Amino acid sequence: MNLPVLAQTAGLLLISNVFMTFAWYAHLKDATQKPLWIAIFASWGIAFFEYAIMVPANRIGFAGALSLGQLKILQEVITLAVFVPFAVFYMKQPMRLDFLWAGLCMCGAVYFIFRSA
Repeated sequence: MNLPVLAQTAGLLLISNVFMTFAWYAHLKDATQKPLWIAIFASWGIAFFEYAIMVPANRIGFAGALSLGQLKILQEVITLAVFVPFAVFYMKQPMRLDFLWAGLCMCGAVYFIFRSA
């Protein structure tokens, strides 16, 4: 099965963002009592997998007709889509209307960056 470039890129970016979100934020819940260097090395270890997936995603997208700006906005939309469930379900943060407003702003960014495509 040959997926469209946008689907391949978005799928890989989604996976890489799950790793990125855990690398950046999970230590705030799971390692606050551990020395900082442990959190740093654990985050680097997780981030390796993020980069191993994100770099091919960006190459596929850029070579397959997405502009650099489109790649960046796609990344940011996916980041927010991954972060909100992570914050609510994993970090036990309250769901806030600010997440909705941020998402609506991202919809505007998507419109403007993709409208000339």
